[in-house]
Amino acid sequence: MRSTVSGYSALSKAHKFSAAGLVTAAGAAALTFALVPQAQAADAHSVGVKPVSLSAQEFGVTQDADLAKAADDAAVKAGVDAKAAVKAKANAEAKAKADRERASRSTERKALKPAAKPAPAKPAAKPAPAKKAYADNLDGWINESLDILRAKGIPASYDGIKRNIMRESTGNPQAINDWDVNAVNGVPSKGLLQIIDPTFKAYHVEGTSWDIYNPVANITASCNYAADKYGSMDNVNSAY
Repeated sequence: MRSTVSGYSALSKAHKFSAAGLVTAAGAAALTFALVPQAQAADAHSVGVKPVSLSAQEFGVTQDADLAKAADDAAVKAGVDAKAAVKAKANAEAKAKADRERASRSTERKALKPAAKPAPAKPAAKPAPAKKAYADNLDGWINESLDILRAKGIPASYDGIKRNIMRESTGNPQAINDWDVNAVNGVPSKGLLQIIDPTFKAYHVEGTSWDIYNPVANITASCNYAADKYGSMDNVNSAY
């Protein structure tokens, strides 16, 4: 049955039941007032009985307003939540970007760090000078002995050495005197400059052979002895 109450069809089922109840109650009240004498009706008014003031139409409008307000509140909350989500996403993206920039700057700083300078290369060792070559003859023996004497600071000259060699042995490195006083005493003179063993050992020059018959060793020891006794082999003009 369609209700004749204005706005009734717009109400929900529950609201329709409520409205029907209100209409029924209103009809019962009207019947009661018709049956009760006027005096009793006046008494009813005197004890404060209030008439129902909310109509079905007003009830429906009120419910619609509440529903609209709830929908508005939900929309507002959804908007607030959406804004909060957008802001949170923006903050997260900003933080991620800042982290990437810091990592990039850190990588750049590491890349710009100057490389350690390599240790300077040690200079190559100078090769030892080639040993001077000397002829294996009287001229070569004298020149080699002179180089050793100069290094040791012992005075002598080529001419002074050669002159005394030619007088003492005529340039024979194996010469030996077996007739003079030294020979009589058991210590004959030997070699180019006819030096005896004790003198050779006492005036031997380091770096030369210990063989008294070695030409260079014999010349160098004899010149060392002459420098000590006569100032130089150049000052020797006879047996010494």
